[in-house]
Amino acid sequence: MTNKLSNKDKKDWQNFLDSSEKLQSKDEDQLNNEVISEKSIDLHGYTLEEANKQITEFIENCYVNKVKKINVITGKGMRSKNLEDPYQSKDLSILKYSVPEYIKNNSELMNKIIRIDFESVNSPSKGNFDIFLKTIK
Repeated sequence: MTNKLSNKDKKDWQNFLDSSEKLQSKDEDQLNNEVISEKSIDLHGYTLEEANKQITEFIENCYVNKVKKINVITGKGMRSKNLEDPYQSKDLSILKYSVPEYIKNNSELMNKIIRIDFESVNSPSKGNFDIFLKTIK
């Protein structure tokens, strides 16, 4: 590799510096020129009530701040105490299942959401799922 710049390279570089042309940010979506941003929330250790309150506030905050994607970490529910109590629902008291159901049944939240990745929710190997938010008009 040579460290010398050719006169053509120097001229091209100077032309670029002198021009008003802007480089597109690597954080911008190529399709519609919107900033792609993602945030995560970890709900490990929360009770069902606490998790629902946290996810509601988080979604609303992300929507207002134009976040496009939320990664919700719930865990797989492998250590959930509901397995010890036969009177609790095995499926719905685990945050992995109950949080997406709570969101899906909340019309105010769903008005802000394009889709929830239910494939990840239903996958036994995943302890997280994504929510894709609409853009404020």
